[in-house]
Amino acid sequence: MNKQLEFRTVHELDAGEKWRALFDLHWPAYERWYLSETERERPGYLACYNALRKHMPELVPTYERLCELAGGGDLAARMLSLYRPPAYITGCSQAVLANGRANVLVRNYDYPPELCEGTIFYSRWNERRVIAMSDCLWGVLDGINDSGLSVSLAFGGRKVVGDGFGAPIILRYILEFCESTPEAAKVLARVPTHMAYNITVADAQGRYITAMIAPDKPTSVKRVPVATNHQKKIEWYAHALASETLIRERQLSILVDDDATTEERLISAFFSPPLYRVDYRRGLGTVYTAVYRPAQGEAEFHWPQASLGLSFDCFPETTVNIHYASRASQAG
Repeated sequence: MNKQLEFRTVHELDAGEKWRALFDLHWPAYERWYLSETERERPGYLACYNALRKHMPELVPTYERLCELAGGGDLAARMLSLYRPPAYITGCSQAVLANGRANVLVRNYDYPPELCEGTIFYSRWNERRVIAMSDCLWGVLDGINDSGLSVSLAFGGRKVVGDGFGAPIILRYILEFCESTPEAAKVLARVPTHMAYNITVADAQGRYITAMIAPDKPTSVKRVPVATNHQKKIEWYAHALASETLIRERQLSILVDDDATTEERLISAFFSPPLYRVDYRRGLGTVYTAVYRPAQGEAEFHWPQASLGLSFDCFPETTVNIHYASRASQAG
């Protein structure tokens, strides 16, 4: 099974025609996704707007601007709020190496390639400049702001779904309005999420945390540098087995606990099994590797066939075409 995905970098400080073009490109797929559980399962516009205003009020003007660019339709506005969206499941591995010699956040995003937007967006919708891998048209899978604050998400390995927001919009909120890991931790502790996620945060001062967020229990925030796809204990055994979450966590823990591990050694580990995965048939293959250097304000994106280095001072608009092959295709 072979798949293709075009990654693109987009530089647009104020949301405008480039964002609108992305909306037009992806909206048909997002509309199908948003209505996949029937429209009655989704909250009405007023509930979406009020939830956003209550929990992330600073984000409301940006939300209103994007709704306007999207044409002002009811369904698009509800989807863009990312309040109580349909459930979605990813894999992902992420780790921070922060000591006197290194300060880096590295992650692999494991997901069906055909469901990834592939857009790396440089924006300044509020006071901070942000470089982020986009999801749900303005959410964030991982990214960095011009204070050096870096974030990344991984599915938490639990089936529970509740009353809250999709994690990508919470990460967007953090990058838009937080400067440090402690500030981000406070946001993660108070903004409700609709599913279980492990959010890793690192800043320019070398401070890091992993927050285990879920709709049915208080957020657990700990100074832990590693996260895969479970929270404290395994609850969804089939997913844990398929995703090899324990094996990947152990591999990362060994690396970051080893005083001899350098940035280069940690990053290279993400290019090989068990961290790099090719199980695209089950939606658990690695789509890209992201590297964030908080102190330098730099972002790198890696694939087996290519790499892309970006920063707030150097962000060329370009495209990268990536080919993915599953285990079965590779064996053939």
